This record gives sequence, C-alpha cells and structure tokens, in this order.
Amino acid sequence: MIRDAETETLLKIYSKPIFATAGLTAQGIDIHIVNDRAFNAFVVDGHNMFMHAGALMDAKTPNQIIGVIAHECGHITGGHLARLRGQIAKAKSAALMLQLLGLAAMAAGAAAGSGNIGMAGMGAAYGGTDAAMRMVLAYQQDEESSADQAAVTFLNATKQSGKGLLDTLEFMNQKLIGVHGINPYLQSHPLPPQRLAQLRTLVTASPYYDVKDPPELQLRHDLVRAKLFGFLDEPENVFNRYPQTDQSLAAQYARAIATYRKSGVQVALPQIDALIAAKPDWPYFYEIKGQFLFESGSVAASIPPLEKAVALAPEESLIRIMLAQALLGTPDMKNVDEAISNLRVALARETSSATGYRQLAAAYGRKGDAAKAEGARQSYLAQAELASAEAYFYEGRLKLAKQQAKRAKAGFVDGTPNWLRADDILAFEMPTTN
Repeated sequence: MIRDAETETLLKIYSKPIFATAGLTAQGIDIHIVNDRAFNAFVVDGHNMFMHAGALMDAKTPNQIIGVIAHECGHITGGHLARLRGQIAKAKSAALMLQLLGLAAMAAGAAAGSGNIGMAGMGAAYGGTDAAMRMVLAYQQDEESSADQAAVTFLNATKQSGKGLLDTLEFMNQKLIGVHGINPYLQSHPLPPQRLAQLRTLVTASPYYDVKDPPELQLRHDLVRAKLFGFLDEPENVFNRYPQTDQSLAAQYARAIATYRKSGVQVALPQIDALIAAKPDWPYFYEIKGQFLFESGSVAASIPPLEKAVALAPEESLIRIMLAQALLGTPDMKNVDEAISNLRVALARETSSATGYRQLAAAYGRKGDAAKAEGARQSYLAQAELASAEAYFYEGRLKLAKQQAKRAKAGFVDGTPNWLRADDILAFEMPTTN
C-alpha cells in the first residue's frame, strides 16, 4: 500500500461529488492506493475502495480516474458485492473457493495486461469445476455492465463527462488485442466490444460528453502522476519520460524526485527550491523538501519546511505525523510538546495510524522520563503505554496490544476516556468466520 497526502487528497476531490450523488457520503468510504503498476481498481465492501498506482500513472486526465471511481460506486450501490458473496457461497468446498479466486486473478491479470497476475491465478484454477466457475464469472459480467450504467448516471448528475470511463475501457481493450479463443465466462468483465458498444451509446448521448476537466484539476493530476513516476519508476526512466526540454511543473517535480533518489538531497535541493519558488502556496513541495532532508539525516533542517506545509494544509494528517517525527528527532524538549500537539490533531482524523501512535508513545515516554514529580511521571508513562497499545492494535498485533493496554489501564482513573479506551482494547476479540 502507498500512503501519500497529495495523492489521497486528490482522490478525495475526485470522489466527493460522486459519493454524494450516489448517496454514499455517510458510509465513509476510504480509497486506498495499491503499489501495483497494473491499471486496476476494485471494491471489497461498502467502505473500502482500492486504486492501483498504475491507474493513476496511466490515466492522462482526472476524468478517467473519476470515471473509474463512479464505476466502482456502481458496484457498491448495486449491492453487487453482497450478492457475489452469495454466489461464491454456493461453491461448497474450500478447494473450489480457491479455484474460483485463482480464476478471478487470471481474469484480472488478462484485463490489466499483467502476465504475472494471470499466471499466479492459473495454478489455483487448474482442476476446477467449470460449471461453478462459469456461474460466478457470468454473474460478474452482468454486474460490470450494470456498474457502467450507474457510473454514467452519477457522472451526468455531477455534470461530468463519461468519456474518461470510455477511454479507460478502450485502453483495456487494447491490452486484450491479440488474445484469441478466450472463453467469455473466464473473464471478470464482459468481452470488450460488447461492453464498449453499450457504454459508448450511453456516454455519447450525454449533454456533458464534451465537458473538460478544469485546468487547476488537470495540473494537480499531472503533479500526482509525476510524483508517482518519480518514486516508483527507475530514475533513468523518469528522466527519459520527463526530459529537460519539458519545463512543465509536473516534469520538474518528477525530475527532482528522481534526482534525489539517484544523487541525494544536496543535488536535488535546488530543483525542489525552484518548485517552491514557482508555486509557493503548494504545501506538498514543502512536504517533499522536509521529507528528503529528514530521510537524509538533516532532521533539524527538515522542520521548517514541514511546518510550512502544515501551515498551508492544516488538515493533512500525514504531514503532521511526519513533522512530529522530525520534532522528536531533536533533543529539544520544547519540540516534544509541539509533536504531541500535532499528533493529537492528526490522530483525530487518521484514527488508525500505527505510525502516529508509535510517535505519540515515544513523545509521552520522553515526557515521563523528564518529569520531576512521580505523579506526572506515572501519568505520562500510562499515556505512552496506551499509545503503544494503539499502535500494536492497528498493526494487528493483538497480544502485544492487550499487554500494553493492561499496563496503561492501571495508570488511569476508572471511567475516564483513556481508561475506557484501554478497556476496549482488552475486551476486543477477533471476529470468527464460519
């Protein structure tokens, strides 16, 4: 998984009007970024959507990603996931379940043009029962077309074009060119010509077909793409993709990141400073400067740009957590209080951040070590133990979380919020499945 404030914020901008129109705002859907180069996106329940980094990197316009988000919302509002689970449940044996999942991996690999994914699924699918596989995958074909229709409805309601979704399917169609003799039941999507024809009719009939993305949104999209290429592609490939002749802000961004990865922070700093000079109100340029300085060991120097990033984007919890990490990397006790303040604000939004809670535990631990009064020392240490329990809890290390929570609970007054949270962790049991 990839966590990045700039990318996640852009996805929220893309999804907010679609979620509202689809009636999904109250469900609190999170979009997670998967570190995979294939063009893909999927949902697993009504609360989590997954977007491959490759989708963002390949999509040339915001509208293409917005179309994908609208399509996935169509699966959620259509109740497809619950019904699909019901279809799969008809396959009685665990072995057949694995075969079905393996087959789905093959289909996803074919659609994304990823041979590795397809081969991984192939081993699980061998020896399966064709009839049961066809039952599930034929069901999925119908649902994909239904999700397309819902997507166009959502896009029309928000006065956006469906051309991006059409472009995406045409892109995937090109990936399948030359693939012959595939049983249509062995694909998780309808055959591209059929699906494209249906979608093209709907999209071209829309009064918003020719609507373009706003220039500022296109710029943000270009910057995120550049950032992902800068971090995920080989530096030499980045320099080829974004040559010096390209002086766009996105190209400078990609080259600055690739330069840092190849040659280090001192060589990259002039490029980053040039980005800041060109767009001084952009928090993510300050963030990346602070990140590179921190990672390179210049902890104190990383604090001012990170503080500037927080000032420009106070709602960005991930940047606050990074700032707190930098503040705690200095010996100054005054910085500990600032770190705690930032972490408290960040964790109010980023409630399941194990990294954030780990930093909070370290901060309270330092406060406890520096406390002169025994009562204050015990109070800080109890808060450190509770934060450590939270970190273990969100890492899925339940045994360690409960050990820490037990110690923390003993240091709090019965019935107080901290005591109750420690008690919640102690009482938590992993749900069982039949």
